[in-house]
Amino acid sequence: MKKPLTSVIIPAAGLGRRMNASVSKQYLQLNGKPILAHTLDAFENCSMIDEIVLVINSEELDLCQNQVIGAYPYTKVKLVAGGNTRQESVYAGLQAVNSKTRIVLIHDGARPLIRESVIRRCIEETIKHRATVVGVAAKNTIKVINEDGFVEHTPDRNYLVEIQTPQTFDYDLIKEAHNKARESGVVGTDDAFLVEWLKIKVKIVVGDYTNIKITTPEDLTIAESIIKRMAENQ
Repeated sequence: MKKPLTSVIIPAAGLGRRMNASVSKQYLQLNGKPILAHTLDAFENCSMIDEIVLVINSEELDLCQNQVIGAYPYTKVKLVAGGNTRQESVYAGLQAVNSKTRIVLIHDGARPLIRESVIRRCIEETIKHRATVVGVAAKNTIKVINEDGFVEHTPDRNYLVEIQTPQTFDYDLIKEAHNKARESGVVGTDDAFLVEWLKIKVKIVVGDYTNIKITTPEDLTIAESIIKRMAENQ
């Protein structure tokens, strides 16, 4: 079967205030290059990805061009100005993808350690199921609490999954989900939520615990350690 044209949207318009840095977190250095460059590399080097739509804060377009896009030999990247929220930024990305795109991955700009094997599984499973999200089994016990801070119940951990990205969809499906959400004023915690809201089943693709999202300074240290360990195991 011929592979459908596949695009990835990378929303990277957030400011990352929890990093306590003078620049947005995606431009901080990780193992000698910006975090965002590591993320782009993963998709640039994957033969199943035809296009990368990078959605950036409009005030940082020049910064991104100078420090990331123009600094490395990317051939797939298209730069787009984002919105005021992540959902608006993803929507802007959906408007900008190639008109022939059939499969869309949506991946956090601050998840630089995504593996190519996971990207491939996402695409393959989405061709079958139309909507997939990467997840890993919850390691910790989760408690559901009430508004007063008391435990209501403890769900069975065997049925709990910590969601990561990419979240991958049939293009027409995710565009419909975003359009209807905009019309109804629905805001989702992630893109899969909008598809679930349409009563469409979403398939879990088993991910990797190393696919961390860099949010705090401690995460940078962990990411450096993961990169070092991966290099030693090659």
